[in-house]
Amino acid sequence: MKIYTRTGDRGETALFGGGRVSKTHHRVEAYGTVDEVNAVLGRALPRIEDAEIRGRLSRIQHDLFAIGAILATPSRGDGSRPAHVPPFPEGRVTEMEDWMDAASEELPPLKNFILPGGSDGSAELHLCRTVCRRAERRVVALTHEEPDTGEVVSYLNRLSDLFFVLARLENHRAGGDEVVWEKEEG
Repeated sequence: MKIYTRTGDRGETALFGGGRVSKTHHRVEAYGTVDEVNAVLGRALPRIEDAEIRGRLSRIQHDLFAIGAILATPSRGDGSRPAHVPPFPEGRVTEMEDWMDAASEELPPLKNFILPGGSDGSAELHLCRTVCRRAERRVVALTHEEPDTGEVVSYLNRLSDLFFVLARLENHRAGGDEVVWEKEEG
């Protein structure tokens, strides 16, 4: 099977559920940026020292792949999608909240803004967080055309929070210090 098809050479792409749209369409921006979150997460995983954190993030990678497929497939008039589209990871938002609550019990209280960085794994997770926020904005733009993608917005919103908390946890478990933002007096 060839990877290239030449069908996108005129600036359009095929959707998972059929049809073609411009590569600048809100839908393509949304699923493309979710794919980017997945790619930066894939880059981060080998740098995560903590096995528990790495395991949770591996599950998230599978979720992101499914979410990309969901976003790449226009819904039917009733809000449903074809059977070949993977299901939305129901319950994961609550699970992410539980993970964050447990991590917060272990972490020192957050009293200041902190700068992205710390251990290699922590710095990578901060990058994941910022790309995830961009993906969230792209999906919000898509919700204006397709309101039933709102569950993805909630997922990405919580995921960016999770990346922040896990970045802190990874750094904490690696014995690193957080760098507090210091406002310059002027």
